[in-house]
Amino acid sequence: MSRIDDFEAFIAVVEHGSLTAAARRLNRSLQSISRSLATLEESVGVELVHRTTRHSTPSETGAAFFHRIKPAVDEINEAKLEAANRRSEPSGILRLTAPVLFGPDFLVPIVADYMRMYPRVEVDLQLSDAFVDLGAEGLDLAIRIGNLPDSGLRAKRLGALRRVVFGAPSYFRRHGQPTHPFDLAQHNCIVRTVDERPGEWMFQIEGKPRTVKVAGIFRSNLMTPIYAAAIHGLGLGYSPLWQIRQLVDDGRVELTLTEFEPAPVPIHAVWPEGRSSSAKVRAFLDMLGSRLELKNL
Repeated sequence: MSRIDDFEAFIAVVEHGSLTAAARRLNRSLQSISRSLATLEESVGVELVHRTTRHSTPSETGAAFFHRIKPAVDEINEAKLEAANRRSEPSGILRLTAPVLFGPDFLVPIVADYMRMYPRVEVDLQLSDAFVDLGAEGLDLAIRIGNLPDSGLRAKRLGALRRVVFGAPSYFRRHGQPTHPFDLAQHNCIVRTVDERPGEWMFQIEGKPRTVKVAGIFRSNLMTPIYAAAIHGLGLGYSPLWQIRQLVDDGRVELTLTEFEPAPVPIHAVWPEGRSSSAKVRAFLDMLGSRLELKNL
């Protein structure tokens, strides 16, 4: 057995609570796990695991040792898998999740090219605006918009997305253009009622992030009716620019207060530890990085 096998045995014992469970997890014999643990403890000169007939728990030193070596062992195993898979052709089912509106317009065209390039891959795309548990759902990769929670997932930043105020030309002809976020108090603003803080829009004012309270005669829980209401001149909307880019390009709405836009919202690809060593995931990450163009969104 190699030293890495001893480390893996120790990690499995700590994570699964017994030598028997660790042996089952690593597909090794109980005697082999016991020898690895004894060898490791002899090497470091201290007891790492308190053993009973039914349970095994790390000692105080063992717990600290576990937290130091686990990331290193994970990195080694991922490097080994990556090296082993470097020449393998992507195959199998690639399971992805992305926000409901973002997926069809931005992700599906890349998926189509990816599948043409790698015909042995099938893709299962699930659209959801929730931050789903990738491990529990068996997903390989997710596209996430917004600041990332501390989840232990690997992440690759793909860009950042603008948030803008917009309205129909007919609205601006009747009510004029606001020149400052504080002017919104005199305008009908279309509020999304399910936002975390409905009726509060974020801006950058005098170099600092500021929220401005807004209100109006029309509100909705979904963005689709908000866009329709803005097109028909019912008020001003507030949205990620990528969601209304076509409306802007078609001249159906115009942007306003662009000099006060808040900091762009980051967008990342995230995946569980170890998944990037899979040929199908690695190839898709490479294509995302080269194909997803988010500079002006």
